[in-house]
Amino acid sequence: MNIAELQATARAMVARGKGLLAMDESSPTIAKRFKKVGIEDTVDNRRTYRELLVSTPGLGSFISGAILYDETIRQSTSDGTPFPKYMADRGIIPGIKVDKGAKNLAGFPGEKVTEGLDALRERLIEYKGMGARFAKWRAVITIGPDIPTPTCIDSNAHALARYAALCQEASLVPIVEPEVLIDGSHTLERCYDVSLQTLRAVFRELAGHRVAFEGMVLKASMVISGLEAPKRAGVEEVADATLRCLLNTVPATVAGVAFLSGGQGNEEATAHLNAMNARHKNLPWPLTFSYSRALQQPVMEHWRANPANAAAAQKLLYHRARMNGAAATGSYNVQMEREAA
Repeated sequence: MNIAELQATARAMVARGKGLLAMDESSPTIAKRFKKVGIEDTVDNRRTYRELLVSTPGLGSFISGAILYDETIRQSTSDGTPFPKYMADRGIIPGIKVDKGAKNLAGFPGEKVTEGLDALRERLIEYKGMGARFAKWRAVITIGPDIPTPTCIDSNAHALARYAALCQEASLVPIVEPEVLIDGSHTLERCYDVSLQTLRAVFRELAGHRVAFEGMVLKASMVISGLEAPKRAGVEEVADATLRCLLNTVPATVAGVAFLSGGQGNEEATAHLNAMNARHKNLPWPLTFSYSRALQQPVMEHWRANPANAAAAQKLLYHRARMNGAAATGSYNVQMEREAA
């Protein structure tokens, strides 16, 4: 473990006004997203699309790093440059998703546990050699009648901690992502309670596995009403509840918190992040973003595998990255969207 290297990378990942581009969709997931917008799912289309993302002019001004999928980290750009090198040359830190997906938790209907610990040590060494400087592991916590159970939360927290310890052993910064899903009709208060319980379990396990908090990044869900809730909480309510939860669970030494968008609308995710940074000063850690669909959806919808649409699609990505970069400093406002339009 190289603590100095871990700290330096973690700080760079959450640098002021910058966030992370999550482009680590598995092959089945990106196939579904391509299908929705009429893009044929082929190896070349996936490679071309991901090159379009990382080659966006000026992207490094607002994107500190990008999370890759196993397929992508092994591919090269059209000029033959491996993706990790291409990104690093442009100031974008390469990262890699290493979990094997959320699977049904035996004996607990409706709940999931993330798999992928087998041979993880060897895979991390390989990814490090390919140029990755951080990794990501996502756990999934579902809110519903009588769930999540303590068994589900504890099982996922334990796996996250084992993953994080192995990452740091390999001198890779672990992104620890315990996602509390937005699906459902739950209230803000119910999400707060589940998020509090989840984060307390996660940090208890991380401490037990001797994970260096200063060399990790938390990828957190926002405390938010379910998508089907009869009355959804407003932007300021979400911001205040999320910060209250984090301040009650996340050690001050953690390098930073990067929020997932988790099914929020593009501008909704930006507004929530901005409200947190605008309303809460002198926090112990920087708050930024690690968005996937909230950055990519406009790009994919516009591109549609047509080379003639590439430049305009990249402008859409640059715009969303710039908006979220502003939100990471609390300086975003809706008028910025209108001016760009």
